[in-house]
Amino acid sequence: MSAVAIIVPCRLESTRFPRKLLHEIKGRPLLLWVAERLRNETPEIPLWFAVDDVLLRDCVEEAGFQAIMTDPAHQSGTDRIAEANRTVKADHVINVQADEPLVSAAQINALAGMLKAGAEMATLVTRFKRIVDFYDANQVKAVMRTDGRALYFSRSRLPASRDLGLTIDDDWLKENACYRHLGLYAYHAAMLERICQLPPGRYEQSEKLEQLRVLENGYDITCAVTEDPTIGIDTPKDAEKYAAMLG
Repeated sequence: MSAVAIIVPCRLESTRFPRKLLHEIKGRPLLLWVAERLRNETPEIPLWFAVDDVLLRDCVEEAGFQAIMTDPAHQSGTDRIAEANRTVKADHVINVQADEPLVSAAQINALAGMLKAGAEMATLVTRFKRIVDFYDANQVKAVMRTDGRALYFSRSRLPASRDLGLTIDDDWLKENACYRHLGLYAYHAAMLERICQLPPGRYEQSEKLEQLRVLENGYDITCAVTEDPTIGIDTPKDAEKYAAMLG
């Protein structure tokens, strides 16, 4: 049993980017870029990969990482890591998405710190800097209460400006903080199991955002802002951007 563990949910197929976790960037699968990043950033935290296919299992295990086979029928990453944690048995679980290769130790420590402070579930957001990103449906928007707890997550523009409508620009973003949700979560193990017992919610199914299941059922998600650079690989173009960053 571990006090805290990182579990990365991994699904072979992806609607927007087929088999993206095995997509090679600079000669290495995306999944291994994420794995190596986590090993370098937080070597003190046990790391597991919850996979749904032997190709993913072999990819990480041949590189020296630990994998757990999980049910391919899972509809969300939350369900997948919950199954994996029944083997890992961690008290606290940090969920890092397998397509976030710039995750940092500071981000992981921020998540762990929110759990220690009493949050049952926590996540991270970062401020939008470009209006083109704010309009991108692949970049999820987060709106929060004054105490940092999430109000809603959406693929649509949130918040909107009634006065400016579709004419908002980069200057407006500088004056009006809007936040992008990052695919990083932390849970108490009991909360993780509780979420998996809840039926999929209306907004979760509409937006295809599993965290909305939590909000729809009256539970809190505590958010913290990170300024660390980040990139989520949702499309082949994102993979090209990351490759360019690597030089």
